[in-house]
Amino acid sequence: MTGKLHLNEAVIQRARQAASQIADDVTAQVMERTTVAIERTVLRLFGVDGVDAEGVPLANVVVDHALSRDLLAGGIAYPFVGAMMVHGMTAQELAEAIGAGMVQLGTEDLPNRVDIQVKAREMAQYALDGIAANREKRNQYLGRLGEGKQPYIYVIVATGNIYEDVVQAKSAARQGADIIAVIRSTGQSLIDYVPYGPTTEGFGGTYATQANFRIMRQALDEVSEEVGRYIRLCNYCSGLCMPEIAAMGALERLDVMLNDALYGILFRDINMQRTLCDQAFSRMINAYAGVIINTGEDNYLTTADAVESAHTVLASQFINEQLALRSGLPEAQMGLGHAFEMNPMLEDGFLYELAQAQMAREIFPNAPLKYMPPTKHMTGNIFRGHVQDALFNMVGIMTQQGIQLLGMMTEQIHTPLIYDRHLAIESAKYIFNNARHLGEEINFKEDGIIVRRAHQVLAEAVQLLENIVDVGLYQALASGMFADVKRTATGGKGLSGVLMKSADYFNPFADELRVRLGITGTVQQEEVRRG
Repeated sequence: MTGKLHLNEAVIQRARQAASQIADDVTAQVMERTTVAIERTVLRLFGVDGVDAEGVPLANVVVDHALSRDLLAGGIAYPFVGAMMVHGMTAQELAEAIGAGMVQLGTEDLPNRVDIQVKAREMAQYALDGIAANREKRNQYLGRLGEGKQPYIYVIVATGNIYEDVVQAKSAARQGADIIAVIRSTGQSLIDYVPYGPTTEGFGGTYATQANFRIMRQALDEVSEEVGRYIRLCNYCSGLCMPEIAAMGALERLDVMLNDALYGILFRDINMQRTLCDQAFSRMINAYAGVIINTGEDNYLTTADAVESAHTVLASQFINEQLALRSGLPEAQMGLGHAFEMNPMLEDGFLYELAQAQMAREIFPNAPLKYMPPTKHMTGNIFRGHVQDALFNMVGIMTQQGIQLLGMMTEQIHTPLIYDRHLAIESAKYIFNNARHLGEEINFKEDGIIVRRAHQVLAEAVQLLENIVDVGLYQALASGMFADVKRTATGGKGLSGVLMKSADYFNPFADELRVRLGITGTVQQEEVRRG
């Protein structure tokens, strides 16, 4: 399904070149910094888990302790692994000892630095081997059970109680869902720690915890066997704990994760320096774990007009693609986001929506594009809403989207009921089956509305990207180029958790992942910086 829009490949390459320059600039700045979340992730991958006597996650306890002693700029790995060797403790034992006040980092005479690095790298290799085994287990399920055809039918559960979520998730899988997304509790993206253990009380969703991940993954494995196809699990690693939750997802075999710094900056007011650093490391983890990331460009059209601002979605997709490549994430794991959000009263709006979706498919042919349903213009008229969702599903199958997030006809009235979800799945299955190969039967007029619209949006996206090259992404975000929302480089939440790296900074997971993922090019600036 390429070439129907007669897009100029040279113009597409201009856009990619501009996005590449933007991504290089961002990556160069990211390379110079670490964050408390990145260092907590290192500890979690070493095996640190649980909470102290006051319920504070031990990963936070250790990193905050190291930060208070000015030990974090070089990375937590060196002082922590060195102390493990001195005291003859496991990572968990040392974390608990620090939490109990029995050990203070920086007071010991540590072993030779090279010996510490060797030990740390061995620990990193062991942890990453476990993640690789999880990826292989997923592949075995897919090989034995198979899975649903794309577009994957994606539905949500959001009760707040993980055990009730399990009941609803299994029901949705039996009805035909391919991806179950456990919506995260409202506001969790803004807390600078990861809650611990199974949770039964959330707000508009269920807390993302490693225990909850494990419970839901086990449940979906059970229902996968029952229905005879692999059911994918999705959760959110955006927010202040982005790399930690990515690591927990890798350890518990999640399949899809929301992972987009730009979304966090614009819609959660998370500091851009903080979250772009966190995103780079988290995407390396997702890449190695075989996790499909979802990006949040669809949200731009909830605050900006979907007709006038369509090019900002495409520009952001180009940027997200280039940033993902720099973290070793292949195109097959890039669930770039867009949405069916134009005013349904717009004449020929369906043609414009079709143009946008077909354009995304042709420009990103190997990406499992994430397509969002109409929300902004849904009303209390459930009958019109069901028709809007049907048109959305028709575009999804005609343009071969990868992940189809189903709309619910009552979502502007109340939290959709279980039967609303059943109707949504039933409708999507009907349309996908009856129009499976419709797109292959259709070509577009070279001078028609659809083709002209796609060329216009691409041209405007190129212009926007080249403007961003001139001013830089940080200034572009500050001026409100995306989603009509303005954010500054020093504003937002989490800036205090960003540190400039020292010359001897050491992160064994980042180093090992670069090798295993074959990351080359701009990321090698890090090795040059460290001599």
